[in-house]
Amino acid sequence: MTESQIQQQIVIFERNTYSIKGESLIFAVPNGGTRNILEAKLLKNTGVMSGVSDLILIVKNKIYFIELKAEKGMQSEIQKQFETKVNLLGFEYLIFNSLDSYKSWRSAP
Repeated sequence: MTESQIQQQIVIFERNTYSIKGESLIFAVPNGGTRNILEAKLLKNTGVMSGVSDLILIVKNKIYFIELKAEKGMQSEIQKQFETKVNLLGFEYLIFNSLDSYKSWRSAP
């Protein structure tokens, strides 16, 4: 399964299980894709940053930064640097490679 497919499954699950009840807010950070030089410069100048997690999940008094990887996917160096910054600021950075792993984490007390 691709990262994009995993992301879609997690977003649908979160929205249908928790967001619909007002218990969470989940959204994507669209950093990928092909862009021309002018568009890339504009996006960078307006805050787009390499290495940012794929999803951000907000629940009561907490924010989680979620990176998604295919089964054998690995974080890039810039993603590892972003994870370090997130952790130093006191937030959690999570990596999931399937909907099942996300569901297990989400249902834990």
